[in-house]
Amino acid sequence: MISTRVSTIRPSATLAVDARAKELRGQDVDVVSFAAGEPDFATPPHIVDAAAAATRDAGMHKYSPAAGLPELRQAVAEESNTTVDGVARIGAENVAVTNGAKQAIFSVFATILEPGDEVLLPVPFWTTYPELVGFFGGTAIPVPSRSVPGDLPSVDDLEACVGPRTKALVWCSPANPSGAVADEQRTRAVFDWAEQRGLWIVSDEIYRKLHYAPGPLATMRALGCPGYERLVVIDGVSKAYAMTGWRVGWVIGDAEFVRCVVRLQSHMASNVGNVAQAAALAALTGPQGVVDDMVAAFARRRALVIDRLDTIGGLSLLRPTGGFYAFPDVTEAARLRGIDNTRDLALRLLDDVNVAVVPGEAFGMPGHIRLSYALSDERIEAGLDRIAAYLG
Repeated sequence: MISTRVSTIRPSATLAVDARAKELRGQDVDVVSFAAGEPDFATPPHIVDAAAAATRDAGMHKYSPAAGLPELRQAVAEESNTTVDGVARIGAENVAVTNGAKQAIFSVFATILEPGDEVLLPVPFWTTYPELVGFFGGTAIPVPSRSVPGDLPSVDDLEACVGPRTKALVWCSPANPSGAVADEQRTRAVFDWAEQRGLWIVSDEIYRKLHYAPGPLATMRALGCPGYERLVVIDGVSKAYAMTGWRVGWVIGDAEFVRCVVRLQSHMASNVGNVAQAAALAALTGPQGVVDDMVAAFARRRALVIDRLDTIGGLSLLRPTGGFYAFPDVTEAARLRGIDNTRDLALRLLDDVNVAVVPGEAFGMPGHIRLSYALSDERIEAGLDRIAAYLG
């Protein structure tokens, strides 16, 4: 018998849609996929060169510390300090390198959750959060914004959902899938509220560098890491450096907490691949203009997507200001086509006009679809032309 823990996990909806799109492409079908959550750019050459050099370094052919290469941990700490306030508050002892941000989240939940614990998840949420909460015996508590659907919740929204078993809050800003970003006032208010209640804050900041609003991005990291011992930051190189396949992420937090994560990793995976860690080190310490170039491209595509969606009847959109997703409400447009739910709408778009989107059901918010604009302007135009024709 397969364990209940594993048999009850649902496959990733985003990966499933992307896999189906690739399958159709393999049959020479011209599919426009808005499903994948990864940049369409190649990893910058200087990062690839660093990885190639690492393959020829005999020292990289051996086991390395479970916590990560010391030089990478130090680079993560230094980069974090420069984005916070320049004060060396975060040290290498506050960092554990993981096999991508996804394993970082797995390890964090494994470290903090007991059966019956409740975890607050702002709606909409990334598909993996509730699956991993449930895997460790916890209960995911959806928290919608009652004032602006799809936005990150306020303290009042969170307070309305808290209970005696509430253990943690997951906070993702910029958010996947909505692209919503919390301003400094809301970020501070939520941090203070969680700290006063003694909750763990799991701040997923993987999209932190993909931010389009003027001024600096407000982060939980800047407010309390590592000062608040129950604040844990998730980050990595996958999104900002076009390195999704390299699988390098990290956990930043209280030193004792990080030691617990490292103990778990020492039995789970030993160390992250050394060549990939060398690439991540080059990403953090090398020229950052490559990030600026990608952000500029995403900003242009974001404007294109917003402009085009505004012309399609029956749609409404919370303007994304971070990440590379749009999450329009298509309830009315689907109804006009005689389609009852967005899961069916996504299937029909794929089968009828060869456009792949991810239905809002996957993110706890039916009635919406997620569109990634991490593809070329031409493909964005082609895909939105098909959607507009289908829903028109």
